[in-house]
Amino acid sequence: MSDLPRKAVTRTAKLATLPLGFAGRATWSLGRRIGGRSAEIVARELQQRTAEQLFRVLGELKGGAMKFGQALSVFESALPEEVAGPYRAALTRLQDAAPPMPARTVHEALAERLGGDWRGLFLEFEDRPAAAASIGQVHRAVWHDGREVAVKVQYPGAGEALLSDLSQLSRFARLLGPLIPGMDVKPLIAELHDRVAEELDYALEARAQREHAAEFAGDPDVVVPDVVHQADRVLVTEWMDGTPLAEVISDGTREQRDRAGQLLARFLFSGPARTGLLHADPHPGNFRLLSAAGAEEGEGDPTRCRLGVLDFGTVDRLPGGLPRTIGDSLRMTLAGEADAVYGVLCEEGFVKESIDLDPDAVLEYLLPIIEPAEADRFTFTRGWMRAQAARIADPRSPAHQLGRQLNLPPAYLLIHRVTLSTIGVLCQLNATVRLRDELESWLPGFLAGAETGGESGGESGAPTGGEAGAETGDVAAEV
Repeated sequence: MSDLPRKAVTRTAKLATLPLGFAGRATWSLGRRIGGRSAEIVARELQQRTAEQLFRVLGELKGGAMKFGQALSVFESALPEEVAGPYRAALTRLQDAAPPMPARTVHEALAERLGGDWRGLFLEFEDRPAAAASIGQVHRAVWHDGREVAVKVQYPGAGEALLSDLSQLSRFARLLGPLIPGMDVKPLIAELHDRVAEELDYALEARAQREHAAEFAGDPDVVVPDVVHQADRVLVTEWMDGTPLAEVISDGTREQRDRAGQLLARFLFSGPARTGLLHADPHPGNFRLLSAAGAEEGEGDPTRCRLGVLDFGTVDRLPGGLPRTIGDSLRMTLAGEADAVYGVLCEEGFVKESIDLDPDAVLEYLLPIIEPAEADRFTFTRGWMRAQAARIADPRSPAHQLGRQLNLPPAYLLIHRVTLSTIGVLCQLNATVRLRDELESWLPGFLAGAETGGESGGESGAPTGGEAGAETGDVAAEV
């Protein structure tokens, strides 16, 4: 048996332990309830044990399993504290770590893709990877012209592993239960599956990164390393130091947390307006907090730090920036214009023609979700995120019932996911952010009668990206 089939069998066996483990825990929980423990306590313990096994198994794998783990990890803020607490460290590790490829395998891959004399392209090349991700690992090196570079090498068979893992995960997604309250993991897995081809194509990634690097060159707030060289399944970019956002989440100062949160929100809304692209993989492993321009790394005023952005393998193409409909809807919701908001939602397909809802009830459903846009300064906390998730997840609540009747149009799916993921990271940071400032500056339609986003501001109409759609009821499961 070759290495690849043998590894595939091993991966399948590990993933297969998840549903088997769930079945065993379900039997255990029944026994506990028969023994007199309350249903609530038993359910909490069951969720805790499920989370423990899930994160342990995903942490041992690359491919789709790790990709799913990274995507899930940004929603850690929505977990009940008794579940999130013990496994927060495991979730953070998922964002940056995976078992590395042996040096021999890396050398063989580089020789195949860069030529037998690949070492001549580098003055130095570190065999030990600096980082590992879901489809490739990164090595630090020095390019032949003296520039420090990051060399991303795709794992052999990464495409097959991604598709296989995600297909298997989708089969027992429902068995994971309400691991993240108010969220259905099945659509998340389906979307990750749809994005595999793009992320495996390093030519597409290089193009998106070059466009961002050119637009943000010299920017005082956002830094994007430029592409140095690109080949089949190898991408060489400028090296970027800095503090990983995961470290800011775990050990950052108040000033660092607030600055990182502000810049993360700024990049979320300014990126599409300036480049026509939405960076669609906002987990903490893809961001660094850098010192202000001209300051030594780790020194200087933390309130002037910059945000370093990595990994442009997944983007949404929004030629006009974020759709004006989003800004219009936010503005009218904050103004309490229930009928106008309802009309826009119907026109854009958020409410299907066969469904008739009370506009005032829809407004009441939306207001708590967009609370951060109303305040001059808003502190994103895990408690706030959990409250929102619980409000929508509780089958007895009016919010849950209404949310199940709403629809998420395909064109808005990826925008919705990215925004929700970014909010999850802001809650992990516990950052106080002037979100309204960013909306007024970059979101078309948020200020009535005024253009936002400068010359690149978005136009009205739905975005062009987002191939996968959400059926009616997914909004309640994902908000």
